[in-house]
Amino acid sequence: MQAGKGFQDKRVVVLGGSSGIGLEVARQAASQGASVVIASSNRERVQKAVESIGAEAQGQAVDLSDEQAVATFFSNLGLFDHLVFTAGDSLHLHDLAATDLRQARHAFELRYWAALAAVKYGRAHIREKGSIVLTTGIAGQRPQKGWVIAASVCGAIEALARALAVELAPIRVNAVSPGVVRTNLWQTMSVPERERLFESVGKSLPVGRVGEAHDVAQAYLFLMQEGFSTGQIVVVDGGTVLV
Repeated sequence: MQAGKGFQDKRVVVLGGSSGIGLEVARQAASQGASVVIASSNRERVQKAVESIGAEAQGQAVDLSDEQAVATFFSNLGLFDHLVFTAGDSLHLHDLAATDLRQARHAFELRYWAALAAVKYGRAHIREKGSIVLTTGIAGQRPQKGWVIAASVCGAIEALARALAVELAPIRVNAVSPGVVRTNLWQTMSVPERERLFESVGKSLPVGRVGEAHDVAQAYLFLMQEGFSTGQIVVVDGGTVLV
C-alpha cells in the first residue's frame, strides 16, 4: 500500500462529516486518495467543510432525522465503498429526575434511528468489499451518574453494529467508541466549564489528556481499510474504561 494512497479509487460517504470527528475522518480519507461525500443538516457548515477538505470533496445538506430525506440522498448518490456515520447532537447529561424525555427521544432520533435509516437506504449502494462504520461511545461500557440516556444510546448502537454485521454480510459493519474528545459535542457547556472538564478528565486518564478528533479518526480509517473485522467495537478512549 503506497503511503498517502490507501483510499485511491475509493468513495467514502461521511454522515455528520461537517464537523468534529466526522470532518477529520473525511479529511484523512481524502488525504489518502478517497473521493469524499459529506452530509449533515447545516448547509453553511457543509460548504465550509467541503472547502477545508479540498480534493474535489462533495457535500450536501440533509436532515438525517428525516427518513425520506435520507432515502432520497442515497438514491441520488450512486455507488460508493464505505459509509461512516458520526452524526450526533450536543450531549445533555442530567440525573434521571431532571431528564426531559422529549429531549432524550431526540437523542435516539439522531444517533440511533438516523443511523439505522442510513444503513437501510445506503447498503444497496455499497460496492463489494465495502464497509459501514457507526459511532457509539464509552458511556455504554463505563456510565457515570447522569449518563442514563447517553449510555442507553451507546449500548443500542453497539448492539446494532453486531446485528447488522450478521444481517448484511459480507458487508462489514463495525463501530468506534470514543472517550472524551475535544469537539463541539460539548458546545452546550460554557468555555470555562469545557476546559475544566477536559483538564479534569485528562488528568485522570493513563495517557494524561483527552482525545482529539485526529486521534479517533484513525480508528475509522483502520476499520474501513483492514478488511477482516466485522461486528467489532473499537474503543479509543485514552484508557477511560481502565480507571
